[in-house]
Amino acid sequence: MSRDSIDEPRTQRSRRTREALLTTARTILEEGGFDALTMSSVADRAGVTRRTAYLHFDSRGKLVTALFDHNTAAEGLERSLARVWDAPDAATAIDEWAAHLARYHPRLVAVDRAIEHAHRSDPDVAALRAKVVAAKLAHCRRLVRWLADEHSLAPDWTTRSAADMLYSLISTDLIEALTTDRGWSKQRLARHLGVTFRAAFVADPNRTAQ
Repeated sequence: MSRDSIDEPRTQRSRRTREALLTTARTILEEGGFDALTMSSVADRAGVTRRTAYLHFDSRGKLVTALFDHNTAAEGLERSLARVWDAPDAATAIDEWAAHLARYHPRLVAVDRAIEHAHRSDPDVAALRAKVVAAKLAHCRRLVRWLADEHSLAPDWTTRSAADMLYSLISTDLIEALTTDRGWSKQRLARHLGVTFRAAFVADPNRTAQ
């Protein structure tokens, strides 16, 4: 562990401080976006010195990376994904994937925006984005392979093209446009994403071969 960073707080006070910094960083991102997020602003609003903030996160990029990991745990990423992989068949898993996107991703829009804003200039954020992209693609490929293995992938798709298209539909722009701009509830988002995914990717059992 470097002198300038505390990756694993060892005392209760240190854990509370770290939690306060992460909570404050999320609030600032949601209110003002990435440009408003500075180590000084986070320290001031969390009620600690800037030196204390830097002891926990030695750069803004490290703070954003830690915030992403913190949020995945707080928002229950693993529990949400488990409902997808526990589905009895691939078509049902597609419905559960839609439900997962609707319940999980709207809460992370501000952090996703920060990652997109900073990844070209901050190597820590770039590494985080690469990890996130790889994980999302892996989930999409797993779903599409499941459809293909059950012979229920819609015609005209390859597993690669279907996975790429499914990945594109995780877009923060799409989630934000529907939930923020158009005021969709999570329930409505899940329902219509499910309809879209089934129509696009799941073969119609009643369709006759050409």
